[in-house]
Amino acid sequence: MIRSQRWKGAAFTVPFQLGFVFLYLIPIGYAVYESLFVEHQSGLGLGGSTERFSGLHNYQQGLTDSAFMNSVLRVVLFACVQIPVMLLVSLLLALFLDALSSKVAGRFRILLLVPYMIPGVVAAIVWINLYSPDVGPLTPLGKVFGLSWNFFAPSMVWPSIGNLLTWHGIGYNMVIIYSALQGVPRDLFEAARLDGASEFRVALSIKIPYVRGALVLTGMLSIIQMLQIFNEPALFRNVTPQTVNDNFTPIMIIYNQAFNAGNYHYAAALSVLLALILGLASFLFYRLTAKEADA
Repeated sequence: MIRSQRWKGAAFTVPFQLGFVFLYLIPIGYAVYESLFVEHQSGLGLGGSTERFSGLHNYQQGLTDSAFMNSVLRVVLFACVQIPVMLLVSLLLALFLDALSSKVAGRFRILLLVPYMIPGVVAAIVWINLYSPDVGPLTPLGKVFGLSWNFFAPSMVWPSIGNLLTWHGIGYNMVIIYSALQGVPRDLFEAARLDGASEFRVALSIKIPYVRGALVLTGMLSIIQMLQIFNEPALFRNVTPQTVNDNFTPIMIIYNQAFNAGNYHYAAALSVLLALILGLASFLFYRLTAKEADA
C-alpha cells in the first residue's frame, strides 16, 4: 500500500522530469557533442564543408581566446559590485516591510514587485529612453543641478546597466528575503526589546542572521543571471555601438559565433565553458557563505 502511494506520488513528477530531460539534459548533451567537432572548409568555401572530430581543440581555443576571457572577467568584476548593492537594497526594503503592519506591507510589496513584472527587454528599452539625451528627462534634470552626464559614455555604460538591473531585480529578491523574515519567531524580537535592544540592534543581531540562507539563495541566482547577461548590453549596443561591441559579454560572443559567424561548434564549446564557470562561481560562493554561516 505504501509502495503504491509512493509510485502515485512519483507520477506527479513525470511532467517535470520529461521537461527536464528534453529541455535541459538533451540540449546540454548535444552541445557537448557539437563542441567536439570542427567544420573544415575546402576550396575557399566553394567546395563545401566537412566536419571532423577535434577533441578538446575548441575548448583549448576558448581558454586562450582573449576576447572571451576578457568578457568573462569584465562581467565578473561588474557582478562583484552590482550584486552586493542589489542585495543590500533588497535587504533594507525587506527589513522596512517587516517593520510595517501586514496590510501596509502588502501594498508596498506589490508596488515594489511591479518592476520585476515588466519583461527585461521592455525594461531595458524604457531605461534607454530615460537615459537618452534627446528624449529622456534625466539629461535635462542633470543640467538643472549643473551635471553634464552621458549615460552612454564608456565610463557610464556599466553603471547605467547596473542601475537598470538593480531596479528590475530588487523586487524579486526582496520578496524572498521578506518571506524568510516572516519565519523568524516574533517572541525573539519582544525578548530583545525587553532587554533594551534598539530596532537597529534587533535587525542586525536577529533578523539578518536568520535570513542568511535567503541571501545566499538570492546571491547564487544573481550570479547565474549576471554571467548570462545579454539583453541589456545588446540593446545598449544599438544606441552606442562604439562603446558596447560584439565582445562585451560572454553570451554576446557566443551569439555572434553561432548566428553571425556560423561557427556552431566553437559556440557550443564556449557555452559549455561558460556553464562550467557558472557552476564553479556558484560553488565557490556557496562554500564561502556556508563557512560564514557556520561561524
